[in-house]
Amino acid sequence: MFPHEEKLVRERLGREPNEVERAMLEVMWSEHASYKSSRRWLKLLPTKNEHVILGPGEDAGIVRFDENTAIVVGIESHNHPSAVEPYGGAATGVGGIVRDILCMGARPVALLDPIRFGPLEKERNRYLFEYVVKGIADYGNRIGVPTVGGEAEFDESLDNYTLVNVACIGLMKPEELVHSYIEEDGLLLVLVGNKTGRDGIHGVTFASEELSENAEEEDRSAVQIPDPFTEKLLIEATLEALKTGKVRALKDLGGGGLTCASSEMAGKKGFGAIIYADRVPQREPNMNAMEIMISESQERMLFAVKEEDLEEITRIFEKYELEWVVVGETIEEPRYIVYWGDEKVADLPVSLLTDVPAIEWEARPYSIERDVETPEIGVGEALVKVLSSPNVVSKRWVWEQYDHEVQGRSVLKPGLDAAVLKINGEYGLAFVSDGNPSYSYLNPYHGAMSAVAEAVRNLASVGARPLALVDNLNFASPERPEVYWSFIETIKGLADAAEAFGLAYVSGNVSFYNEVGSRPIKPAPVVAALGKVKLENIMTMDFKDKGDLIAIVGVTKKELGGSEFYRILGIERGAAPRVELEREKKNTEGILKAIELGLVKAIHDVSEGGIAVALTEMALAGGMGFEVDISKIPVEGELSPVEVLFSESQARFIVSFEGENLEKLGELFDEFAVIGEVKGKALLFKKEGEELAGLSLDKAREIYSSLPELLGEEE
Repeated sequence: MFPHEEKLVRERLGREPNEVERAMLEVMWSEHASYKSSRRWLKLLPTKNEHVILGPGEDAGIVRFDENTAIVVGIESHNHPSAVEPYGGAATGVGGIVRDILCMGARPVALLDPIRFGPLEKERNRYLFEYVVKGIADYGNRIGVPTVGGEAEFDESLDNYTLVNVACIGLMKPEELVHSYIEEDGLLLVLVGNKTGRDGIHGVTFASEELSENAEEEDRSAVQIPDPFTEKLLIEATLEALKTGKVRALKDLGGGGLTCASSEMAGKKGFGAIIYADRVPQREPNMNAMEIMISESQERMLFAVKEEDLEEITRIFEKYELEWVVVGETIEEPRYIVYWGDEKVADLPVSLLTDVPAIEWEARPYSIERDVETPEIGVGEALVKVLSSPNVVSKRWVWEQYDHEVQGRSVLKPGLDAAVLKINGEYGLAFVSDGNPSYSYLNPYHGAMSAVAEAVRNLASVGARPLALVDNLNFASPERPEVYWSFIETIKGLADAAEAFGLAYVSGNVSFYNEVGSRPIKPAPVVAALGKVKLENIMTMDFKDKGDLIAIVGVTKKELGGSEFYRILGIERGAAPRVELEREKKNTEGILKAIELGLVKAIHDVSEGGIAVALTEMALAGGMGFEVDISKIPVEGELSPVEVLFSESQARFIVSFEGENLEKLGELFDEFAVIGEVKGKALLFKKEGEELAGLSLDKAREIYSSLPELLGEEE
C-alpha cells in the first residue's frame, strides 16, 4: 500500500491494523486485486448488447449463444509468475482461468493462449518460451481442456520477460448460472480441493510491483504450484455439486487466496463473514493465520451452502476424494472476522477489504510517430526476411504440443484465422485473440482499435458474425505518466471500435507493472473475440483449385509503422496503421455476405506481414502457388513495390473464387480488385506483367516452418 492508503486505512479503522489484518489489506488493496488505477477508465467500455447475459463484475462474463446455450468467457494474465518460473507460472495461469469459468456454473471447453516474449536470439527468452508452452500444454492436456488457438509473438521490449494471457470459454444452459456472491446470512462456507501451502503468498502484491533483476531467485515463493490432476477432480466434483441446485454461491481461490474469495463473496451484497483459519488443511507445518489467509495455493474452491444441504454436497467431494472443510459462515453484520483457534486475529469492516479507493495518476501524452523513408530492398529479399521473422513463421511447433482435439468439438484447428468449436448440429463458436504491441507503442489509440478490428476480421474470415469481446490489458507501471496516458488512450480505442461494431466487453483483466528493473514493456492490449458461424458456412484460407481468381478487398496505404517489414529492418518509427471504422464494417459485412451467398472459396485477412504474407499463407495452406500483379492492387498515394506488399493497412482481405462469380462478388464491395490467380507451385509477384520476385512453394514452406530451427531444435 502507498503511505496515503495506509493513513486512510487507519482513519477508516480507527486504529492500527494488526499483522494479519495488514497482510489481508495489502492483498486486497493491491493493484492486481483492486483495479484501483484502472476502474475509472474501464467504465468507458461498452458492456451491454443483445447477446450479453452477464457483463463484467464477476469471475467471467456470459454470452447468449442461443435459447439453450450460454457461453462463459474470461481472460487472465499470469505475467510475473511466468517470468520467474515459466512452467509453473503458465500452468497455474491456465488453472486459474479454468476455475473462473467453472465457478460461474459452466464446463470449460476451450483455451486460447496469447503469449509474448523477448527476441529468440537470447537463450533466456528461448527458455521462457519453451517452458511457458510446456506449462500450458501439460496443464491443459491433463485436465482435458483443449488449447485451440492463440498467438506467440516476440518483441524487444519483453527481453527477459513474458506476457502470458490465457482465455477460456465454457458451456452451460442459461438457467445454470451460479453467482460468486451470497444474498443471505447463515450459509456455511466450504473450502474444497488442495491443501494450503506457503506458495503464492503475496502473489497479488508481487504482481502489483515491478519485477527486480534478481526476481528468479527472490520471488519464486510468490509463484503457485500447479496440480492438474486435482484440478480435473475439482472440475467434475464442482459440476456434479452444481447439478444438485443446492450451491448458493461459488468462487475459486485465485489472487488474494481465501481472503479475497470469502470477503468478496460475502461483501458484494453487504453481508459479512466469520472465518476459522485454523481449520484450513495445511500442506506445510506450522503455518500461521496470516499465511493461511493470503496463500494462493491452487486448485481450491469456496462453496456457500445451507447447513441442511452440507451432507449432500460434501458426499460428492468425498466421492472424488477431495478434501473439504467448513471454513466459515456468512453473517448479517458487514464485518469480516478471522479466528485462529479461540483467538480473534482479525476484525474488519468487510467494506475496508472490498471498497478500495481509486487512484488517478498523472497522464502525459507522447508522440513518437514520424514519417520514415522506406529503405530500398528487393521484393524477393524482403519476402524471405519477413517470412523468416519469428512473428510470422508458423507456430505449429507450439500448437502441436497442445491436445486441441480433446472433447471432440474442434472443427477448425489452430493455425487458421480463428478456431471453431461445434456447439450443436447447426452452429459453431469461433474464438480468436489479437493484439500488436508495436502498433500500440506508436499510437495506443489506433493500436487498440486495430486489435478489435483484426479480431472481427479473423472471425469474418471463417464465416462468423461477432458476438462479444474480452480484453487483457498489459502495461508497465501506471505511475509512469506516459504509460498511464497510453492506457487511457487504449481504453478509448477499445471502446470506440467495439461501439462501431455493436459489441460489448463481457469480461477482462488489467495487468500493470510489467517491467524488469526500470525497463517498461510496450503497451500490449490483447482482445479475444467470440463469433457464431453456421457449420455449413465455415470458410478457410487455403487455396482450393488451380485457375481460381485472387482478389483483394480494401485499399493499401503507406502504413508500415510497427509492421514486420520495418521491424526486421530495425526501423522503430513510422506511422501506425489507422483504423477507419466505417470501412472496416463495410468490408467485413461484404465478406460475410460473400460467404453466405457461396461466392468465395478461400478468405484470409491481411495483417502481420501484409499482402505478401497473406498470399503466402494461403498458398502454403492449400499446397498451390499463385501469380499476382501488384500494379492491380488499389493503393492510396505513391507506393514502392515493397510498400504495397508489406504495408499493414487495415480493413483488407484476400479472397479466391471461381471466375463466374466475379460480377456478383464485385457488387458487394466498394473496394475490390482482381490481382491474380491460383496456379503452379511457386509464389510469383509481377508488376505490369514483369516479374518482381518468385519463390518456390517448397522453399517458402521451409522458411515458414523454421521455428524449431530458431529454437535450436531439429524439426
